[in-house]
Amino acid sequence: MVRKHVTGPFTIPVRDLVHRAGEMREHSFEVPAPEKWGEGLVSVAEGETVAVDVRLESVHEGILVSGDVDTEYTGVCGRCLTDIAQGLQVEFQELFAYPGEDEADFEVQDDHVDLETLVREAVVLSLPFQPVCQPDCPGLDPATGERLTTSAGAELSQPADPRWAALQDFTPDVPRSRGDDPTEES
Repeated sequence: MVRKHVTGPFTIPVRDLVHRAGEMREHSFEVPAPEKWGEGLVSVAEGETVAVDVRLESVHEGILVSGDVDTEYTGVCGRCLTDIAQGLQVEFQELFAYPGEDEADFEVQDDHVDLETLVREAVVLSLPFQPVCQPDCPGLDPATGERLTTSAGAELSQPADPRWAALQDFTPDVPRSRGDDPTEES
């Protein structure tokens, strides 16, 4: 069996943990994202710093990897289309199984664990599907297309649907004729 040597910025040697249940090591490192992570309105740009704090614990089945990732995503607001950049913190946990007969998603390879796929998947799955620049972002004005955060919105001179034009004059502050209000006494 030919073993390939595992290398990369997310690769951690675990030779001192392999088959030593109960042993634990902690590592912290920062690496640039090797490529753009994410395809929606926001993503982690290639070269963006990815800070990883990880704990490696030896268990009977393999190496249990638990950790936190801190990075920043950039893109556009899903409501008003302004540029946004926000921090992202993600927790992850996965078992890297020892090579054997059972197939596993993640395996200890050549006394190393490669965290790149695990970290990328955790980050991409945590990116917001509909990101907003602020929680109460009003979006764009439907009539003018301008951002409502910078303008108060255009006053519509006519109703959106001309079939409702007759109701435009009927408002609660229009005085009613005597006898129309059931709360009035005669």
